Amino acid sequence: MRTSILLLAMLFVASAAFGQIVRPDTTSNWRKSLAIGINFNQAAFSSNWKGGGVNSVGLNALFNYRANYKKDRHSWDNLIDLAYGFVNNEGQGNRKTLDRIFLDTKYGYQISSHWDAFASLSFQSQFAKGFQYPDDDTEELISDIFAPAFITLALGFEYHPVDYFKLRLSPFAPRLTIVNDPERFVATVGPEPYGVVPPDNTRWEWLALQVLAEFDKDIAKNLNLKWRYVLFANYETLEMKTIDHRLDLTLTARVNSFITTSLGGTLLYDYDQDSGLQVSQAFALGFAYTFQNYEPE
Repeated sequence: MRTSILLLAMLFVASAAFGQIVRPDTTSNWRKSLAIGINFNQAAFSSNWKGGGVNSVGLNALFNYRANYKKDRHSWDNLIDLAYGFVNNEGQGNRKTLDRIFLDTKYGYQISSHWDAFASLSFQSQFAKGFQYPDDDTEELISDIFAPAFITLALGFEYHPVDYFKLRLSPFAPRLTIVNDPERFVATVGPEPYGVVPPDNTRWEWLALQVLAEFDKDIAKNLNLKWRYVLFANYETLEMKTIDHRLDLTLTARVNSFITTSLGGTLLYDYDQDSGLQVSQAFALGFAYTFQNYEPE
């Protein structure tokens, strides 16, 4: 296991040695970008963070790929956003500190200079089991791959006044929640883990609203601010306390062509997971490799 992890780390470092590459392709309708990194990190979690984790020092790996197509009034945007981090604490074994799978694809049709009609499909889950640790000798399973997983179809309108900011308004956004083998979480998460009632493995929320806002901009030389906010509201159970909110924020500074440092975190409120606010924070310093076929505006 350790040998595999070491080899993976060496591959990321080897890729990172090439630094940042920009090769403009003015003949293509596609704008593509790739970012890969391996980082030393420090992480802290609130006690009710359902993704699983521990305050730690360790390593994490990041993979972000965008492929956006634009021709005439038609556009097609695609995103793969993956992250995984782990730590090995003495006497505790391997414990993860970061775990994210986020996939998004969106078709848009331009109706004005700043507005598109769109349809999107997104998937969100994690790679590995998540545990909470009441003490050093006890671990309790609270999440896993496809437990939970969220698949959301959103139809609506997107507002994009500038290249670095987008706002999606989706009055119709049905969501499927998947919890594989939900009975194993009843004792730790609750009788309806992540809103799914055992023995069912899924929950449909057909009548729902979703609002998504994205910001990605270099706010200073070699300093990038990126955040994504998502609001999800089920019309059938609409109350202030049942509206889901998630904010992911990352501030990244490029030290030179090979080294970056970042500070990021997540604020999550989901009444089906926990009645309180979940908080995740991470600091990272390490190598990065980026490629894109266009000059940023």
